[in-house]
Amino acid sequence: SSDVCSSDLLIVTLKEKFKVALIFKEDYSFFNPNHFDRTTRDFFLNSLSQHPQLEMSYHSCKNEFDTSKLKGKCDIVLLANNRTDATPDKLIGIKNLGVPVVSRVGDPHHAQKYDQISFHEKWNISCYFGAIPKDYFYKYYPESFRYDTIIFGLEPTLYKNLRSFDERIKNRILNSGATGKLSLKSRLAVSILKPKQSAWYFYKLRTMCNYLPYVDYKGIRGSKYPDLSYPDYLSQYRAAIAATTYYPTQKYWEIPAAGCLTFMEMTEKNHGDYLGFQDEKTAIFINKQNYKEKFQNFLDDPDNPKWKQIAQSGKNYTLTHLTNIRAIEKLVDLFKTLI
Repeated sequence: SSDVCSSDLLIVTLKEKFKVALIFKEDYSFFNPNHFDRTTRDFFLNSLSQHPQLEMSYHSCKNEFDTSKLKGKCDIVLLANNRTDATPDKLIGIKNLGVPVVSRVGDPHHAQKYDQISFHEKWNISCYFGAIPKDYFYKYYPESFRYDTIIFGLEPTLYKNLRSFDERIKNRILNSGATGKLSLKSRLAVSILKPKQSAWYFYKLRTMCNYLPYVDYKGIRGSKYPDLSYPDYLSQYRAAIAATTYYPTQKYWEIPAAGCLTFMEMTEKNHGDYLGFQDEKTAIFINKQNYKEKFQNFLDDPDNPKWKQIAQSGKNYTLTHLTNIRAIEKLVDLFKTLI
């Protein structure tokens, strides 16, 4: 029996390290170092290789990749997205490779637009992961597909040595990200031509905030926010807005990580409670009924120490629970269930 125990221990030890082959298109825009959103690149090309249980290999290509060259050399195939912007259309021999295929998934509401469900069988995908809540994933994908919520993208080193809370702009609130155009002509046009595809549909409250005279909004210029990295841009302000209608996006953890008092849209519709933030403790929860009142409470007394305390608690919570380090731990746990 001792020989059996030793053998079992050896197998466990060998499987504590996973050989992961990341296959991706060489021109995938989110892997471009000059892309304004570096979170995907940080996670896949930098953070994964630093984890002691992962032995990463990287395979960039154009529109096809012969997976037979990976036979016996990997335990997992990892795809950056289940779309052909990130993954080559032809993964030759993927069904004969004999290893699980794990894919990150982007916006589920685009599944039909980009025919993403067809890739499930074509690419032999075993499991999906992403930062979105499960309810939203299964609104567009079959219940038979396995999906794990893994909040990734936040690289803690980028949020060190930022401007202190006391030195920041306190009489205005920052709004950032995609928003709808405010003109009546534009609103009418999108309501007719693409009512469920516009920024007004996905970011309604965020867009409404731009009507307020004390809200600062600047869009992305070229490949980044005005002359700054996003963490530096955020750290100019004491308070900033994270508001999405149907599910939380990266801003929900990037903004508090930068030490901002985060006005965070939280509703039953956007399922944001899975992130773990607490109202008046790690963020200020807002909705379409109360956002103006919540903003005004801050602006009327911006030096009240409670705002700084909430901002700091939000930062601490985010950098403890919502970083790439935590995400990779969950991804490794997922790998263990597949092998």
